[in-house]
Amino acid sequence: MKKHLITAVLYTVVTGVLLGIVYPLAVTGIARLLFPRQAAGQLITRNGKLVGSHWIGQAFTGPTYFHSRPSAAGAGYDADASSGSNLASTSKAWTDSVEARAAASVASEQSAAPVPVDLVTASASGLDPEISPAAALYQVPRVAKERHLPVPVVEALTRRYITPRQFGLLGEPRVNVLELNLALDALAAKD
Repeated sequence: MKKHLITAVLYTVVTGVLLGIVYPLAVTGIARLLFPRQAAGQLITRNGKLVGSHWIGQAFTGPTYFHSRPSAAGAGYDADASSGSNLASTSKAWTDSVEARAAASVASEQSAAPVPVDLVTASASGLDPEISPAAALYQVPRVAKERHLPVPVVEALTRRYITPRQFGLLGEPRVNVLELNLALDALAAKD
């Protein structure tokens, strides 16, 4: 019995060290060598200052910026509280929140066009960095007006930031809101 207990403890320690320390360090090291930007979270810096990550959404509320998808994560885009609302689409609370967001969007955009669904519904993670091309293009007139830019200029910039389906078939076309807003700021800095 004592021999089996010692063997079990040794296997547990060896397996714990190999799979809990050595393997994760090796995989992390290889990832940092082969894919340094991705392994670091694809952080985005401007003028030496960290402004965000390609993979984590941020709240943009000003009228001069494209707005992200609503977040149900904590106080909004809180990575420590990443989750959805867990409300069903038949829930009155969910319906009321979607209707309120739609009314606010119609008022701020001053558009008679239907509001794209991803501008009024929160995602499962609450941290989506991207919106649909329809949601981005829906916001073009407001952003152009607020920035005193021609609509075709802002629309062309928006279309440049549309990421197509991977390999032409995986996922949906999308626009990274942070990167688009940074491009807008860079455009304004040129003028």
